[in-house]
Amino acid sequence: MYLLAKHLAAARRVCPSLQSKRVSAHVLRHTLALELLQHGVDRSVIALWLGHESIETTQVYMHADLELKEQALAKTEPFTGQSRRYRPSDRLLAFIQSL
Repeated sequence: MYLLAKHLAAARRVCPSLQSKRVSAHVLRHTLALELLQHGVDRSVIALWLGHESIETTQVYMHADLELKEQALAKTEPFTGQSRRYRPSDRLLAFIQSL
């Protein structure tokens, strides 16, 4: 815990937004697992790395990942423009055919 507190204090000096965040060894572990998941690492590998007895325990991270996606989608606005099929120009088609 001493090392975590030491490095957290240094990080908070550089990144003031960390002042209001709760940071613990478990939070760091959870964050790493979520990052691995978002970068395509298989759940079974993450479960082994975390020392989980069951892959189902790692399912918590999948749920957190879905919540992040839902939050991101909630911030978007529906497309209101006209949807049309893309039609490449004759010039573009001629260029592609020349390749």
